[in-house]
Amino acid sequence: MVFLAPLLLLQAATALGAPQPQAQSQPQPLAPAARPAPAVSRWPARDAQFTIRDFRFRSGETLPTLRINYTTLGQPHRNARGEIDNAVMVLHGTGGTGRQFLSPQFADELYGPGQPLDIARYWIILPDGIGHGKSSKPSDGLRMHFPQYDYDDMVEAQYRLLHDGLGIRRMRLIMGTSMGCMHSLVWGESHPDFARALMPLACEPVEIAGLNRMWRQLAIDGIKADPAWADGDYRAPPVQGLRTAASLLFVAGAAPLYFQAQYPTRDAAATFARERVAASIAATDANDLIYQLDASRHYAPWSRLEAITAPTTWINSADDFINPRNLDYPRRAVARMKDARFILIPESDDTRGHGTHTAARFWKQDLVALLRRSE
Repeated sequence: MVFLAPLLLLQAATALGAPQPQAQSQPQPLAPAARPAPAVSRWPARDAQFTIRDFRFRSGETLPTLRINYTTLGQPHRNARGEIDNAVMVLHGTGGTGRQFLSPQFADELYGPGQPLDIARYWIILPDGIGHGKSSKPSDGLRMHFPQYDYDDMVEAQYRLLHDGLGIRRMRLIMGTSMGCMHSLVWGESHPDFARALMPLACEPVEIAGLNRMWRQLAIDGIKADPAWADGDYRAPPVQGLRTAASLLFVAGAAPLYFQAQYPTRDAAATFARERVAASIAATDANDLIYQLDASRHYAPWSRLEAITAPTTWINSADDFINPRNLDYPRRAVARMKDARFILIPESDDTRGHGTHTAARFWKQDLVALLRRSE
């Protein structure tokens, strides 16, 4: 089950077989959270970091050094013109990292021999967005003085990584889940010729408003209302504020039928929910989470959907609390896009609510069809 909360990161070596951007050491957070020992992935993933000098944010703020961490699998392939032609980027959701896409429910369905993103054929790039994972973020030291990044900034940093750092001029595929789904749409509008195909998973093509804005704002307000937050200058985590936020995140990412089947008694349900919230609190920095939730504030792709010309397969799930089935925005949106299809995965006691976006078995054949369509 995938929730909108920081996922555990795995250790890996520096990237091999790719252009070598300048590496940076990882600063220690001011208030590090205790984390369980990371699991070991069977996939041969490699980590590297790309440094962008004097990065200017949409807000007008700048960072002398912006660090973008990324994970890769496979190797770049060059065509007869010497251009990389097999690069695939997968973009994570709010609070996640690129390494979440090494989980069995995603990686084991896609990366193996003969599978849709076989790493013998494709070069997979899994970046940590600004404010996430091992990329530059508030908890590195600036806290609430970190630049107020938004989705446009995050996409621009991804572009700089791919174009300037890795020498890619055109991607085979850009896909993303949740926040990454929204980034995929921003990519399609801002760099319409950079990807041969787009696959957004679990998002809407409009400004985040209604209930989606409400629960995000309540999570932010819950943290800030905790006196221990101290305007972001806390010496110990603001646990009560984090509990409020983590509880909202838990509900937003939940799957009603699946949870009913898996936790059919009161005690089992209560125990699971408490354990998940406690784990989220332990793994979350309050300032990082505020920034992560607020980064969506300028997202509004609706007016420029006609700019998205790449073949696109867009998938939501019917049991998604965040993107409810009755919103008709995706179907209206694809009618305005050059080559787009929208699919709604039916709800069942096996789908995972919002987290269905990372359970690849539900949509891997749609990915196969998109790759064929965009050859």
